[in-house]
Amino acid sequence: MTVKKEGNGNSLTVYIEGKLDVLTSPQLEKELGDLKGIENLVLDLKELLYTSSAGLRVFLNAQKIMDDQGDMVIRNANEDVMDIFKETGFNKLLDIED
Repeated sequence: MTVKKEGNGNSLTVYIEGKLDVLTSPQLEKELGDLKGIENLVLDLKELLYTSSAGLRVFLNAQKIMDDQGDMVIRNANEDVMDIFKETGFNKLLDIED
């Protein structure tokens, strides 16, 4: 998995590429570890091929942090990842743009 970040003031876009699973989720958790001062977080999943429950946990933790300080949006999730969000009910917990 590869993670790229682009910051602009109080906004942060995180691009996630590859597979997000029990082995790679700690890396994403570390990348999202310091969201202080961030009011707008975008997770771009255009290149994310798969997420396991470990990855879903990272998304949920980021959402909890952002609920207290701003907004989080998930963008560009492919059909496979959207199916996982729908099957787990995460599509109702997260703000996901089509």
